[in-house]
Amino acid sequence: MTTAFDPKAFRNALGKFPTGVCIVTTRVDDEPLGMTMSSFNSLSLDPALVLFSIDKRALSLPLWERAEGYAIHVLAEEQQALSNRFAGRGTDKWAGLHAEAGLYGVPLLSGVAARFECARHVIHDAGDHRLFIAEVERFTAHPDRKPLLFAGGRYGQIQKQTDEAPIWPLSIHY
Repeated sequence: MTTAFDPKAFRNALGKFPTGVCIVTTRVDDEPLGMTMSSFNSLSLDPALVLFSIDKRALSLPLWERAEGYAIHVLAEEQQALSNRFAGRGTDKWAGLHAEAGLYGVPLLSGVAARFECARHVIHDAGDHRLFIAEVERFTAHPDRKPLLFAGGRYGQIQKQTDEAPIWPLSIHY
């Protein structure tokens, strides 16, 4: 079904595509920053590049643009409260939270399904967002932890799979 272009309908249509939930962290001028986002994906294997985007209206955007590095935390399915904590505005997201320092002094969160420690590669304008492309320098993954999912404005979980997915990329991609 095709509809006239309506921003709210567009956002709802995008919500049909499930994503993982991430918290991206950085440190600028000794200030820890972090925000929940689902706008994360892989870009390249060689070099190892990933990307995420930040709305141009974000008050902390000027600090993010100055950051040398980032940590992208793929949340585990039991970390909804942590996702909500870093999605909010006007609160101290770090109050009472222990985070060790990673590359570039970036705060690292624990209990996640995967984590990517990255160096800033390039930042581009992209409509009403800024696109951050980062080079992965170090990563960890925990196969026993399932990722937290998000679709249609709700959190979700992966259910037991009955069929194994094919190995990517498929030959049709080349």
